[in-house]
Amino acid sequence: MERIKVLSVLRLSEKNLETLRSVSPRLEVSQVTCRTPEEMRPFLKDVEILYTFWFPFDPAEVAPKLKWIQLSSAGVDHLLDSPVMKSQVIITTTSGIHAIPIAEYVFAMMLALVKRLPQALNYQRHREWPSNREKVLLSDELRDKTIGIIGYGSIGREVARLARAFGMRVFATKRHVDVNTDKGYKLPEVGDPEGILVERLYPNSNLKEMLPLCDFVVITAPLTPETYHMIGREELAAMKPSAYLINVARGAIVDEAALVEALGEGKLAGAALDVFEKEPLPPESPLWNFPNVLLTPHVSAITPRYDDRATALFAENLRRYLAGEELLNVVDKTLGY
Repeated sequence: MERIKVLSVLRLSEKNLETLRSVSPRLEVSQVTCRTPEEMRPFLKDVEILYTFWFPFDPAEVAPKLKWIQLSSAGVDHLLDSPVMKSQVIITTTSGIHAIPIAEYVFAMMLALVKRLPQALNYQRHREWPSNREKVLLSDELRDKTIGIIGYGSIGREVARLARAFGMRVFATKRHVDVNTDKGYKLPEVGDPEGILVERLYPNSNLKEMLPLCDFVVITAPLTPETYHMIGREELAAMKPSAYLINVARGAIVDEAALVEALGEGKLAGAALDVFEKEPLPPESPLWNFPNVLLTPHVSAITPRYDDRATALFAENLRRYLAGEELLNVVDKTLGY
């Protein structure tokens, strides 16, 4: 029986590695934790399947037997300029495993903004009970508000499910509106697999029709050449002055200079940002200074269950690979996601 060499260059637990090995005795699963792409180069010569975050190499030069890369991330924007995107190597992502933590993060931010938690915490720090608390800490409700979701993938669908539980109207944009079922990896009882929770679905080209109708705009789209600076001055100007922008996708989808300008001119009620055009966010960025902006350092997907969920997806794809079945979350290299 010919063994298939599977290498993880990340840091999976021994329990997770055993989960991968249990898929089949044909799999020779090993792990060499690498801190940089260069560190993994010497270990790639005989590898057929690779579990990694990065791969900046030409596979023909460093990994001639490589047939499939299972990424640990949902996005592939960090590989768009890599030679592997022009190769025959299959790339799959972990899209689907982030839906729960990121959707929960979105609602944590939405509730914090409308319930004025940053302002309340500021009073707490100063041990102050404001005399006009009914005015300065007057909060709003999510019920009957409209949420617009840019990119209706696994994360957007779970955001929609939670939004409907809060009594919100759900609009969304999608590259192809004629097919609205979720064909990627799905966690049980999560999201909107059949696409039935959206009241209105817009093609990306009609984004500016949706924006003026929304009280919250949530970005969950992948970063591609098409979505770079998708939210610029015109799009921000189309939003309600009472609306909030939340970005949990990639920073470069938003023109940060335009966002700073809109916030400075009071054209938005506020924002919550987990991602930025440059990370870490430079200390001189004006975004740090807005009291109506919540900033977190790209942590919305981080959860103690991340590796377990990624391993379960990888194991299912390994089973499919050995059976000659279609893999889950295969990247369309022409689209960049």
